[in-house]
Amino acid sequence: MSDRVLPLLWRHRTPPEAARTGRRPRLSIDEVVAAGIAIADTDGLEAASMAKVAARLGVGTMTLYTYVPSRADLVDLMVDAVLGSRNLPGPHDPQPPDWRDRIHLYADRTRAMYRAHPWLSQVSTIRPPLGPGMFREREYVLSAMEQAGLPLGRVNEAALAIGMFVTAAARQEGENVLLHRATGQSNDAWWQERNRFWEDWFDVEQHPVMTRVWEAGGFGGGTEEQAEAAFAYGLRLMLAGIAGSVE
Repeated sequence: MSDRVLPLLWRHRTPPEAARTGRRPRLSIDEVVAAGIAIADTDGLEAASMAKVAARLGVGTMTLYTYVPSRADLVDLMVDAVLGSRNLPGPHDPQPPDWRDRIHLYADRTRAMYRAHPWLSQVSTIRPPLGPGMFREREYVLSAMEQAGLPLGRVNEAALAIGMFVTAAARQEGENVLLHRATGQSNDAWWQERNRFWEDWFDVEQHPVMTRVWEAGGFGGGTEEQAEAAFAYGLRLMLAGIAGSVE
């Protein structure tokens, strides 16, 4: 992320400049970002090029560069705008009464975000854009961990653990959407096509636990149902572990 994108990320908190001379800008940064997101949502992240965004807005490509310096900067702006679209409550907004409910709200909205904008799963979150969308998320999860009663020295560790777990599951959901779009095939259909694998190649002797789990019905339901159950179970364990550490 370049320093030049920071004023664009934080544009809504920048005091209005003095009246400018000359013609008024035809576009706003918000319009540029919204166009990029719309293209990525429909056609994928690679399709959201500067040329295609410019064409959608009815301007020349070089004109678009006067609003956003580069495509990398545009992607940063798109990512942070989508992160902010979850509308997580801020410190002065009404909050769910229990810290666990706060985390469930964060998890639900994050997973919904990746389903609505699956291209996010193709963007690295290791070095995120330092914008209001990202910081609102961090403040929200940190505040929930503080409310849980953790020592301040442990609040960030717990918040990071929850963020990693929720984001990993959400990114997988985004990948599932992209795969379905690309292949026209659901995960369940993909596995059904490979039913003969179990008869021709699966070695019961080498996979005894897997076999016992199968015979006990532990692999019941479709892939989406299993993933949903696994996520709920994992999040419940994490929250119980945090509560237990406080007690």
